[in-house]
Amino acid sequence: MAEMNFYGETLPVFRANLHTHTKISDGAFPPDYVVGFYHAEGYDVLAFSDHRKTNPVSTYESGGMTLLSGIELHPTGPRGIPCHLLALGVPEDFPGEYPDAQSAINAVAAVGGVVFAAHPHWCGLTSADILELHGLAGIEVYNTSCRYIGKAYSEQTAHELLDAGFSGGLLAVDDIHHLHHLFGGWTMIAAPDKSPQALLNALKTKHYYATQGPEFHRLSFHDGVFEAEFSEAVEVVLSGRESSGAVVVAPDYPMPGDRRTATKFSVKVTPRMKGAVHCRITDAAGKHAWTAPLTWDEAAQA
Repeated sequence: MAEMNFYGETLPVFRANLHTHTKISDGAFPPDYVVGFYHAEGYDVLAFSDHRKTNPVSTYESGGMTLLSGIELHPTGPRGIPCHLLALGVPEDFPGEYPDAQSAINAVAAVGGVVFAAHPHWCGLTSADILELHGLAGIEVYNTSCRYIGKAYSEQTAHELLDAGFSGGLLAVDDIHHLHHLFGGWTMIAAPDKSPQALLNALKTKHYYATQGPEFHRLSFHDGVFEAEFSEAVEVVLSGRESSGAVVVAPDYPMPGDRRTATKFSVKVTPRMKGAVHCRITDAAGKHAWTAPLTWDEAAQA
């Protein structure tokens, strides 16, 4: 079992796909096939999130994985745009229709679930739209299935939200409908165990990171210094609010052709970063991993 030091606490980390479709809605495969795909790949957690429909996950053979009950809701969002909401930890008989996005978010919260804005770039949702909604735990920063129309990444949206004071978490997901959506992005959840409640608590408190392959091994923020250890990366950046941030290593930094790699860094965080940072690492294949944004208040509570 993999572990990481998550801001001073050593915890197991569980590989999770949190956005999954089956023949219950518009996926190409029945649920047992999908369970088999992720079990064979070594995943620890699989959340079912069919469109407007829950799955009877308690009746599925899990293969040792934790199966989470979820649903993808499609209420009307700001400016009348359909808003796709990834709801996790809902009862297996949770309703699938709501008149507007805020009503849907409130309904999920009422049953103890957690809600993320699914693929906001794909939806056409701006950061201003998302800021109108209250109770979101974060957004999908990467969605594998959305890459086929050039909208897999919602990283700019994440930066704009951070600038506006929203510091929700960042997920990477497959959003599997077909075979070519498999294993492109996942979320590593740091939790005491992989029980549904422990996983949901971790999602609510941003105890996770999003990745396409690179791994974080340690994260720390102490006495104004942000530190991280991770798998070998060719680019490492720490981003704060607005124009603030720091580059630790990059292929063309400090001079073109001076290629270096890094597996750790330590950066003194400055007031110019305006109270919040998050880190992105990139490996030699161009794959990324993202920490959830961390605010100074959250660091003080860690």
